[in-house]
Amino acid sequence: MLPLTFAAIALYLAAAALLARPVLDGREAPRAAALGVATLAVLAHASEIALAHRGALDLHFFAALSLIACVIAALTLIVNLWRPVAALGVILFPLAAALLAVDVFLAPPTTPLALDWQIKLHVTLALLSYGLLSIAALLALLLTFQERSLRRHRMPAFLAALPPLTLTEGLMFRLIGAGFALLSLTLLSGALFVTNLFDQHLVHKTVLSILAWLVFGVLLLGRWRWGWRGRQAVWLTLAGMAVLILAFFGSKFVLELLLRRSG
Repeated sequence: MLPLTFAAIALYLAAAALLARPVLDGREAPRAAALGVATLAVLAHASEIALAHRGALDLHFFAALSLIACVIAALTLIVNLWRPVAALGVILFPLAAALLAVDVFLAPPTTPLALDWQIKLHVTLALLSYGLLSIAALLALLLTFQERSLRRHRMPAFLAALPPLTLTEGLMFRLIGAGFALLSLTLLSGALFVTNLFDQHLVHKTVLSILAWLVFGVLLLGRWRWGWRGRQAVWLTLAGMAVLILAFFGSKFVLELLLRRSG
């Protein structure tokens, strides 16, 4: 598996470097080449995960970080088919490379848990919702920088590669809508299929996930009913994402790394 790991890391970094060209030397980024390289990186990353765990899902802390990074990178490439968001790869692709490297080279060995198809469905929905909402949160951050740059009449090349402000905001809300729908299905499937919440230390995850669902639900309602946008929408998006991160990775960090218990 090490050749796949090294290949994925190198390809992620190469794709990010190609996309960062406007910032580095002012020349236009070779987007088609960068996206092709990034696609190969995601395929190598996914193959490494599948082969390392023989097709099973490993949801321990560092393995889960690597898995979600792969999902977010893949979703970024898919979203780019509709809107030019490849510039996000300057941030996301090196992060995916770093999380893959930590999982393979620094994390302690773990054993994937045996999961039936219902739980695998629940996890898949959770990964997709988390990935879409993560991209939306990153767009929310970049919206803030775009707005400030427009006010100062100085737009960095990296931000200029994104869609115009209104289109970026519209895309952010579409991603939030899709992520919210998937998060709703995640909570529903969890209620139907997950048992023994207390034994599995899942109560805190469930409560925080519901809180995040409420934040995103209020944001979408406010957008539909009162036309919320700008800073209000950005801060609610980031708040919802922060709660969602705590729901999964915060609890896993405490259980697995501090308390040394499986969670």
